[in-house]
Amino acid sequence: MIDNTLSRRVFNVINIVFFLLYCLICLVPIIHIFSVSLSSSASVSAGRVSLLPVDFTLKSYDYVLKKDEFWKALSISVIRVIIGVVVNMLMTILAAFPLSKTTKEFKAKNFFVWFFVFTLLFSGGMIPTYMIVRYTGLLDSIWALVLPGAVPVFNVILLMNFFRAVPKELEESAFIDGAGYFRIMWQIFLPVSLPALATLTVFTMVSHWNSWFDGMIYMNDARNYPLQTYLQAILVSPNTKLMTKAQAELLRLISDRTLKAAQVFIAAIPILLVYPFLQRYFVSGLTLGSVKG
Repeated sequence: MIDNTLSRRVFNVINIVFFLLYCLICLVPIIHIFSVSLSSSASVSAGRVSLLPVDFTLKSYDYVLKKDEFWKALSISVIRVIIGVVVNMLMTILAAFPLSKTTKEFKAKNFFVWFFVFTLLFSGGMIPTYMIVRYTGLLDSIWALVLPGAVPVFNVILLMNFFRAVPKELEESAFIDGAGYFRIMWQIFLPVSLPALATLTVFTMVSHWNSWFDGMIYMNDARNYPLQTYLQAILVSPNTKLMTKAQAELLRLISDRTLKAAQVFIAAIPILLVYPFLQRYFVSGLTLGSVKG
């Protein structure tokens, strides 16, 4: 029975008002950025743009979108996200499942747990990582953006905790029916772990899509830049090699703020399109994954 007293109704009203204000606070910056990207340079410089475009123009999007280099960078980012999500999730699952077992089932568990925790606290550093990527011949390839972070330890810990919360009786009944560890993992643990897997998939997608620094380090040829690195190169520190003469002239007519606004909005669109389909798993995945330490 739900308490329907006056205090309960007042509490519900306060909650509704609070979350409506919170949603408004989250939406206003996005709307403002979109309006800035559609406004003229003079209007933005004069501070006349708030939530609606002023002197509507698509010059910023013309500059960003009418380039073959942009579409190539976009395709590289899409390929990176697809490969990166598959590799990261596969490595996360294969590492988290045995680590979720007891020391009786997996005697080397404690060693590997501390091994992963150590790598989480202390990294090899940028220069040693670059040397490894270089001497393994991965420079200027998509694998240089994927393999260095193939095993995300934080995600392994989250999924390991989720697996430990799965009822032991499910695994024991599968053993009785003759199932092995791999079959138990793929047919029992993964189906009941969809909330955690969806959450980690969102984390991985956002991480790969927003990453730009590794593209700057591991790609010697600007034609191999992923989208975020490409946008950083032409907007934060413009590179004349990435633009034609006509595009350079157009750049002089466009405000730096409108270009950055267009960059932010374009880069956010793919995640905004994917997230609603995984949102229902998101909160439950974070909560259930932290049941056991």
